[in-house]
Amino acid sequence: MTDLLKLEKHTHTALITIQNPPANTWTEDSLNDLRTMLAELEADRDIYALVLSGDGPKFFSAGADLKTFADGDKARARSMIAAFGRAFEAMAQFRGVTIAAINGYAMGGGLEAALSCDIRIAEEHAVMALPEASVGLLPGGLGTQHLPWLVGEGWAKRMILCGERVDAATALRIGLVEEVVPSGEARQKALALAEQVAKQSPTSVTACKRLIQTARKQPMWSALPLERELFVDLFDTADQKEGVNAFLEKRKPVWKNA
Repeated sequence: MTDLLKLEKHTHTALITIQNPPANTWTEDSLNDLRTMLAELEADRDIYALVLSGDGPKFFSAGADLKTFADGDKARARSMIAAFGRAFEAMAQFRGVTIAAINGYAMGGGLEAALSCDIRIAEEHAVMALPEASVGLLPGGLGTQHLPWLVGEGWAKRMILCGERVDAATALRIGLVEEVVPSGEARQKALALAEQVAKQSPTSVTACKRLIQTARKQPMWSALPLERELFVDLFDTADQKEGVNAFLEKRKPVWKNA
């Protein structure tokens, strides 16, 4: 593991900080480290939520360092984009709730990392863009798929095809982020939201997240049998019994994620 990512645990929340100054760029090593961290957190049943943020006041992440692609080496490009894809797919498929605390510029692969999260909280000075086409590339870290799902085809085309940057206020208006907070407050807001997640049954959250994401790839009606099946499956969990009995006994539930 490199020191380009910092992992902290706060009760039931994992906090991953991108720390590769000056712009918190991704490298193949840090992308592989992210994937490894996610696998370890996936196995840690005490972790219910994950917050991803950037180190410092200016950059969430500026994406990949373009020097990586300057020599036109296709083998290096293939290896790098595969690392982006694997890491951000792992983020998108993480069983818990993932929250991006966008503390500054989120450009290219930086924004794609945030797009792979379930929820995005941006600081008021943040700027977001997918500018890859302006340098002869394309968003290869799931950006061409996640962005139109969130903001619609029109705004996705403005950002990807026209290279349009959006500020935090615009991002909130078009649905790219769920909340805008004052500068310096995204991380704490994200951690507070993660604490709310911890009040939910983690087994229920995992099932709900699966169902919500299923809506991206098939018609609503076709997912209804799965919704009912997963509802019944929860009766095999300790959390279902704990949740119902805690409510009836007027006490806070103690989740086991089992």
